Amino acid sequence: MMSIIITLLVNLLIETSVSLTVVVPGDPIVAHVGSTVILPCWISPAQNAEALEIRWYRQDQFSNPILLYNHGKIQDVQEESYRNRSSLTLRSDQSGGLKDGDVSLRLEKLTLQDEGSFHCYVSGESAYDKEEVVLKITVLGSTPVLVPKPLDDGRVNISCKSSGWYPEPSITWTSVDGRVLHPGGSSHNRGTDKMLSVHSWTAVSRSDAHLVSCSISLRTGELQESRIDVQAIISSDSSGPWKALFFTFLICALLGLVGLILYKYRVKLTGKKPAGPNCEEGTMDKLGNKVVEDVNIEELRQHAVEITIDRERLHQDLKVSKDCKIVRDSADYNHTGEEFPVQLCAFGAQRFTSGRHYWEVELVRSPNPPKNYWIIGVVKEGSVASRDRSALTPSSGFWFLCSDGPRGFHINTTQPVKLSLTPRPERLGVLLDYKNGQLSFYNVTERKHLLTISCRFSGSVVPLFNPGAGDQSPITILDCPKPEEPAVESSQPLLSNNSSDT
Repeated sequence: MMSIIITLLVNLLIETSVSLTVVVPGDPIVAHVGSTVILPCWISPAQNAEALEIRWYRQDQFSNPILLYNHGKIQDVQEESYRNRSSLTLRSDQSGGLKDGDVSLRLEKLTLQDEGSFHCYVSGESAYDKEEVVLKITVLGSTPVLVPKPLDDGRVNISCKSSGWYPEPSITWTSVDGRVLHPGGSSHNRGTDKMLSVHSWTAVSRSDAHLVSCSISLRTGELQESRIDVQAIISSDSSGPWKALFFTFLICALLGLVGLILYKYRVKLTGKKPAGPNCEEGTMDKLGNKVVEDVNIEELRQHAVEITIDRERLHQDLKVSKDCKIVRDSADYNHTGEEFPVQLCAFGAQRFTSGRHYWEVELVRSPNPPKNYWIIGVVKEGSVASRDRSALTPSSGFWFLCSDGPRGFHINTTQPVKLSLTPRPERLGVLLDYKNGQLSFYNVTERKHLLTISCRFSGSVVPLFNPGAGDQSPITILDCPKPEEPAVESSQPLLSNNSSDT
């Protein structure tokens, strides 16, 4: 009898000594889209976890973990979307890692889909425990765009718009002295990518404020703010229209006089009357862009770079090929309405901060006709596409050429400029000249220069692709054949790695 009691006490002592208690922070962890975050988790009291099973998983996905550590190493059993993005890490510089029971998880390249609960599970031979860590994802939207509109009663209605927010932000109107102004109204529009576009407006008079500020903020305290001088708008409103009318009349008269002189000179010189002006060509001239025949495509290809799609930033309603070179709308995507789906954006994995870079895209796949709907260009890294077409402007970090089916071609200047491009491009070349602030487009098949957009780049820019919806052909990024050059030792091993993967 005594021996049985002793045995039970020994077993109880062993079980007590190997018991596990998993500890996690009590508050949610907050992080930005695209950033790296650490989800802390540790064993208390501290004990060596190198021989234990450590499993991180989401909701009911126990058998499809984010990360599984067992038998002293990371196992190749993993939820695919977290492959190459997750690892065990130290929760602080003072941590001793697994030897001290630190089983924290490191997540990279965060997306909105990462928001939610993460389970930290630790198991030994005779005991286990688990706890839940909550991750909150945030996206800081674009700088607010303020648009004033004078009212008949002497006040000014100010509209404040911004896009690319998550979660829902708050909007505050204030005067320069800190007084809070009452908004006339506000609205929020959520896109299919979960991002929010916000719009608010208020009406102010001279006595209300001098400088008015529209501030859009997240609960974390991060905000975007823009200001406008209301008194300057009110004081200039009375005389502004008459001044504008006078100067418009003066400029038109001078231009008409110059045009008449040039017309008479040309008739006298050639003996022929010129054909009437073409509106589309006039638009191109204003942009400083004229169609040029016989472009040397081989010279452009000397600046060719390999471009691939960044899977991590791909819109959920797009489908990309295994080599990240072909992108199109998903078969499950149901496009409604007549508006171009500007939110269906794919971004290049390559970032540019200097130099000249050239790439080509195929806009037709035989025997299908050329694509009717597409957007090709560049975007400032971190800019977020929304459903609000008017928000995709150079001031928001977007520069592109758009083919909008029967509505024709246009570039996304603040006032969109329509273009006449005939024939419809089947292979489009793009030349980014970062230093000189130029983005040029070429019809490679016809060897024509289509147009050049003057830009002012800052920070990193990445290629932008939008395949539209409903076309039979996808957008295909091509590998440009470079002109033959003398063989030299490569200084870019990454390029050779990419070519070997292709």
